Amino acid sequence: MAIPVIDIFAGPGGLGEGFSALSGGKKQRKFKIALSIEKDGEAHKTLMLRSFFRQFPAGEAPDDYYAFVRGEISIGQLYKNHPEQAETAREEAWQATLGEIPNAEVDRRIISALQGERNWLLIGGPPCQAYSVVGRSRRQETVLDASKDHRVELYKQYLRILAVHSPAVFVMENVKGILSAKTKESPIFSRILKDLSDPAEAFLEEEDFPDVELRCPGYKIYSLVNHPQSLELDGKRFYSHRDFIIYAEKHGIPQTRHRVILLGIRNDIAFTPDVLEQADQVPLQHVIQDLPRLRSGLSKEKDTYERWAKLIREIDINPAELPQNADVFDEIRKQLKKINPSEFGVGDNYIPWSHAACQYEKGWFHDPRLQGVLNHSSRGHMPSDLHRYFYAACFGKVRETSPKIIDFPKRLYPLHRNIEEAVTTKKFADRFRVQVAGQPSKTITSHISKDGHYYIHPDPEQCRSLTVREAARIQTFPDNYFFCGSRTAQFIQVGNAVPPLLANKIARLVLPAFEADPVTTVQESTALAEA
Repeated sequence: MAIPVIDIFAGPGGLGEGFSALSGGKKQRKFKIALSIEKDGEAHKTLMLRSFFRQFPAGEAPDDYYAFVRGEISIGQLYKNHPEQAETAREEAWQATLGEIPNAEVDRRIISALQGERNWLLIGGPPCQAYSVVGRSRRQETVLDASKDHRVELYKQYLRILAVHSPAVFVMENVKGILSAKTKESPIFSRILKDLSDPAEAFLEEEDFPDVELRCPGYKIYSLVNHPQSLELDGKRFYSHRDFIIYAEKHGIPQTRHRVILLGIRNDIAFTPDVLEQADQVPLQHVIQDLPRLRSGLSKEKDTYERWAKLIREIDINPAELPQNADVFDEIRKQLKKINPSEFGVGDNYIPWSHAACQYEKGWFHDPRLQGVLNHSSRGHMPSDLHRYFYAACFGKVRETSPKIIDFPKRLYPLHRNIEEAVTTKKFADRFRVQVAGQPSKTITSHISKDGHYYIHPDPEQCRSLTVREAARIQTFPDNYFFCGSRTAQFIQVGNAVPPLLANKIARLVLPAFEADPVTTVQESTALAEA
C-alpha cells in the first residue's frame, strides 16, 4: 500500500515527483500523491498532466501521452481518450490559493484524499520571495512586516494542516534567506522551529483558529545533512540553524542550490532518520551536452541564421584593449571559425532526437519512448547581448570561470546606470554569467524567466541562454516531464521547483519512518471527521 502524500504550494510538482518516483519490487510506488495544491494556473496544468502520467504503472504511460507531448494531439483529446485517469488527476491536482480558500474546504479535501489513512506525509514549501535575501535587498527591507506582505506568514497554512491533521512525517522546504529573516517580534526561523515542534500549541494562540479539538502530539525536527549534536538544551537536541541547509551540489545535483529543508517526525513515532550521503559534484556538461545544439533567436532583428551569424562575426576583436585576456581573444577567433547552422535552428516544444542520454543518471532522465526532446527552444537576444554572450562563453571555456564586468572590454559593458559601481565596487559585477561546462551550474531560480543574462550556455557556437529543458535537466526533472504554458511560465515553474532527484534521495531517508515498529497513531479530530 503506497503511503499517501499531501503536497501543498506544489508548483509544478518537483518535490512530489521525487517521492512518487521511489519504487519497490515490481515497480510499485512507495509514495502516492493523494492531493497537491497549487495556485498558479500554468503550474497547475503541469501538475495535473504529471498526475495523469502517474495514474499508469511506471513505464506504462499510454502512447497518447507521447503523442500529446510531440504535438500530435491536444491535451483535451488526451484526457478524452483516458477519462478515468483524467478525472483522478483532476481530483488529485487542485488549483487553490491557501489562505484565501476556506479552511473547511481544505480540510474536506484532505480528509477525502486520505480515505482514513492516519500515517501519511505532508510536503511543500511556502512561497519564499518574502524571505529571500535578494528580495529583501531589492525592497530595502531589514525587518519583514506580515501586515504588508501576507507571504511572510504563509507557513502558517502549513502549520495549520499539521495542527489539525497530524501527518506522521512532514518535509518543508524554503530559501536559505529564511535563516536571517525577522519580524519586529522575533527571528522568523526560530519562531518557525518552535511552532513546527508544537503546531497545536502555536495555533491555540490564534484568535481565529476554528473551534476543533487538537490532538497533535508535536514533532521532532531533524536536519537531513547533520546528525544531532550531543549538546542538549531543555532536553531537546541541539542544531545550529545552518545545519538545516542542504547544499545540493554535495549530494549529486548538478547545481549549487542551497535550500533549507526541515524533516519533522511526529513525537509518537520512535524513529531517528539517517542523513543524505555526500556525492561527487556533477558538472553541467554531464546533464546537457547530449541535447540538440541550437542557436539563439534575434529579438529585434529579422530572425534568420544568416543574420544571426553575421551579427556574431561583427564582434570587435582588439587584444590591445585587454592584453591580460589574450587567451580569451584567441578563443574568440577559434570559435568564430566554427559558427555554422544548427539542424534545429532555435528549437521547439518538441524536437525529434534519438541521441538524448545523459552521462549522469541516464536511467533517471532518459525515456526512449519520447524519441525526442521536450521544451527545448531558445530565446531571442538583442545583437549587443549576443556579443556579450559570445565573449562570456569563450572566457568560460578558457578560464573555467565566468567573467566579471571588469573582465569585459569596455565596448561590451552593458548600458546600466550603475556600471561604474559594478566596476569599482564589484557590486552587480556578474550581470552576464556563463555557466561553466566542467562545474555544477549556479542555482536555477525563477529569475531565469526574465532574461538569460545569468544563464549563458557554455558553448560559444550556440551563443545563447539556457532553454527550459536545459534548466529542467539541471533541476533534475526527467525528460518526459512536460511543462505547460508559455516559455516564460515554463521557466518560472522550473526555477521555483525542488529538484526531483534530491527529493527522491530524501524520500529514501523518510520511508523507514513509516516502517518503524511500532507506529502509534493519533486520532483525527472528531469534528473534522464528521465534517
